[in-house]
Amino acid sequence: MTAANRPTNAFYAQSGGVTAVINTSACGVIETARRHPERIGKVFAGRNGIIGALTEDLIDTSLESDADIARLRHTPGGAFGSCRYKLKGIDEHRAQYERLIEVFRAHDIGYFFYNGGNDSMDTAWKVSQLSERLGYPLVCVGIPKTVDNDLPHTDSCPGFGSVAKYVATSIREAGYDVASMARTSTRIFVMEVMGRHAGWITAACGLASEAEGEPPHILLLPEVPFDEARFLARVKDCVQRHEYCTIAVSEGLQDARGNFLSDMGTRDAFGHAQLGGVGQIIAQLIKDKLGYKYHWALADYLQRSARHIASKTDAEQAYALGRAAVELALAGRNAVMPGIVRLADAPYRWEIGVADLKDVANVERKMPSDFISEDGFHITDKCRRYLQPLIGGEDYPPYRDGLPDYVRLKNVSVPRKLGEFKV
Repeated sequence: MTAANRPTNAFYAQSGGVTAVINTSACGVIETARRHPERIGKVFAGRNGIIGALTEDLIDTSLESDADIARLRHTPGGAFGSCRYKLKGIDEHRAQYERLIEVFRAHDIGYFFYNGGNDSMDTAWKVSQLSERLGYPLVCVGIPKTVDNDLPHTDSCPGFGSVAKYVATSIREAGYDVASMARTSTRIFVMEVMGRHAGWITAACGLASEAEGEPPHILLLPEVPFDEARFLARVKDCVQRHEYCTIAVSEGLQDARGNFLSDMGTRDAFGHAQLGGVGQIIAQLIKDKLGYKYHWALADYLQRSARHIASKTDAEQAYALGRAAVELALAGRNAVMPGIVRLADAPYRWEIGVADLKDVANVERKMPSDFISEDGFHITDKCRRYLQPLIGGEDYPPYRDGLPDYVRLKNVSVPRKLGEFKV
């Protein structure tokens, strides 16, 4: 029998950098699976992502109460642990893929849900290929997640709407602060946000500026090569006209030769250049060349973990995609990813679409040129119309004693059946 006609267990894992709403997708997966006991037995979660599957370190989510699973909807971070670990080519590293199938077979797993970004969709696609080659009945579905908003075949990615709301709010508030003291103190404020190759998060900062002269005054996007002379001239003009200048910059800002301004010379587990500190580089450049006093801030983990100011749209889409992943799997849709299809901007309407994993894996969606102003320093009205609905609505978590009340699951391990496997 196959997973399509008898109850089998499901495996769910979180991958890559976590978000304010990745647990919301997990909630959608687990709650939907629990509504289909005739088709899905238990949902096992990988402790620390795909590493949990390789090492047979599985979490039995059936031991968590319905109430605690429901609380995942308002809890940031990765409830089961995530990881940056990329499975490489099947032919060169076949042992890892065969180990996954061995673990799935040992624990009667017929459904594989992988919640992540570009590299994660590649992993889910490869696992679907190998399971087919080996004749093991496994339905693989990717669930989109990335604050970078750079996955193709989905209008937006869960996690982005909330980080967009956070950074736009932060730079607006910081702008009020700088404006208050500009005449006698700080004139420059630089905020560095995430975005290696795609400037979606930096662009979202632009939502805070609704009229001429409002912060942020300058956006530095990775899609636009950094031109020092043009930039400094714009900063000087801004200070002369408004007394201060606020700047949002992507961590992946590059020069005309394609070099990262903040390349630290190291690589992460996915082989990506480690970036950090471009905000300070830009601020110091202004100080050295123009003499203006500055402050700079690195949003870092704060931007992607800020569940207290999450976008309601983002949370609703994250849950809907988790639910849709299970529904697609139950319908026998293998090697696919549910995504968001935009139907209208105002009033904002959307629905769930479906893409093949092979068309999503390792494809990076950058900011389109018509979303970037002609001078390269801000966003267009078309970009604003795209971004605005994604930060819409508030979805506050419950509070206790003045702080958000988040859940910590028990995360009880499933007894191992196989031998040790090192990663």
